[in-house]
Formats: sequence, structure tokens, C-alpha cells
Amino acid sequence: MARNIEGLKKYWKDKTENATTKVDEAIKILSISGAKINFNTIAKESGVSKNFLYNNDSIKQRIEELRNRQINHEINQRAKFDKTAKSKDIIIQSKDKKIAKLEEENTRLKLQLQFLQTRLYEKI
Repeated sequence: MARNIEGLKKYWKDKTENATTKVDEAIKILSISGAKINFNTIAKESGVSKNFLYNNDSIKQRIEELRNRQINHEINQRAKFDKTAKSKDIIIQSKDKKIAKLEEENTRLKLQLQFLQTRLYEKI
């Protein structure tokens, strides 16, 4: 007596295809919204179990690649911010030096003006 399991095979194949479609849609939505992409967020968004995500090699690899890409992007953004913060510090130091020089020159010129005013007053 041979068992007929063709119906079960078709059911599981359709169920897997449906879950894969849900995962694809969830990835699109999370990518567009800029949300973090990881197994938890995709499982919640798609309504698919994390077990399915981990057991399906192609989906697992895709999620890991997207997650790593996001992490690398965040690291690059932080590095850019750090560079701009450092450059701001350098600009501020440069301006502080220039201000100090100008204040020194201003003081020197005020002294010269007082000296010249004194000499002019003495001649009158």
C-alpha cells in the first residue's frame, strides 16, 4: 500500500513560497522605512517564524548581508561625524589664535594712540 503524499508536498511548497514572499515584502518595507534589518524585525514584520528564517539558507544569508551592510553604513556615518567634529575643533583653535593676535594688536594700537594723543596734547 503506497501512500500518496503529493498533496502534502504541494501544501508545504506553497506554504514555503508564501512565507518567502512575506519575507521579501517585509525586507522591502524595512529597507524603505530605514528600520533595522535583523531576524527579529523581519519575523515581526512578515509574520513568519524566526525558525523559518534561520532554516532557509538563502533567506538567512540575505538577512545577514543586509544587517552587516547596515552596521557598516552606521560605522561609516559615525566616522564621518567624528571627522567633522575633529575638523570643527581645528577650525575653532585656528580662530581662537587669530582672535588672540587681533586682541594683542588692538591693545598695541590703543597704547600707540594714547602715546600719540599725549604728545599732541603736550605740543598744544
